[in-house]
Formats: sequence, structure tokens, C-alpha cells
Amino acid sequence: MRILSVDYGDARTGLAVCDRSELLASPVGVITEYRRDRLLDRVAVAAAEQQAEQIVVGNPLNMNGTAGPRSELAAGFARELGERTGLPVVLWDERSTTVSAAGILNTADLRGKKRKAVIDAVAAVLILESYLAYRKNHPQEEPDAPPG
Repeated sequence: MRILSVDYGDARTGLAVCDRSELLASPVGVITEYRRDRLLDRVAVAAAEQQAEQIVVGNPLNMNGTAGPRSELAAGFARELGERTGLPVVLWDERSTTVSAAGILNTADLRGKKRKAVIDAVAAVLILESYLAYRKNHPQEEPDAPPG
């Protein structure tokens, strides 16, 4: 199944997609958009272009696992995205993905504007890789859709 991953942000939103065999997660790119309604439209278009059958939205939980204001925004975004696309949307724990993405980009010695342009897409890849690993190890289970 092709799954689109979304690292939702106020200004930049990273996207990644996997192949049908769910082995490889690849960056799709970063959408720079400040208006939520336009962002929803653009992510919906990307989902259609990528022939996604499911969408995973990163859930920025607090480090203790509780949902804070950012998590509530992501849940609302995920819910609205599901309504716009008609696709199943799952929230997935994204704690530390941006930190991990920064570490990867440090290793690649990518800095400045180039780094800013790709860090959210790399975070989306990490979210998707984590979700794919879960699906592989728990084939009978499916995480819940966003509350609402």
C-alpha cells in the first residue's frame, strides 16, 4: 500500500511516501504554506499525485506522552485531511523526529538554506519509517484514526 507521511508545521510541512511493498520511504518534498486551508488542499493534491491509499500525520506528543497544544493542532489537521481526501488518516508519534533529522543532516554536513529546505521532508521519512516498522511487526493491528 502506498502511504503518504506528513510532518505538519505552521510554515513548512514535510512529505514522504513509501512504495507499494512498504519497504522504502522516500521524501516527496516540503510545502511552504502558512494558511491551513491552502495547506490542506496542497497535501490532498500531493496524496492524489502520489496515489496514496493512506496518510500518516506526525503527532508531536510531549516527551511524557501527553497531548499538548501542538498535538491537538496535528489531530485537527489529520481529521480535516481525512475529510478532504476520503483516505484513512492515522496519527503517529513523531517525538524526536526533527532532532533525529537534524542529526542526519549534520552527518551529511548540510547547513543553512539547504538544510531548512529538506529537514521537514527528512522528518516525514522518519515518521513513515517508524510507522512502516510498526505495521511490519504488528500486521494484525492498526492504530486509531485521529480523535474527533
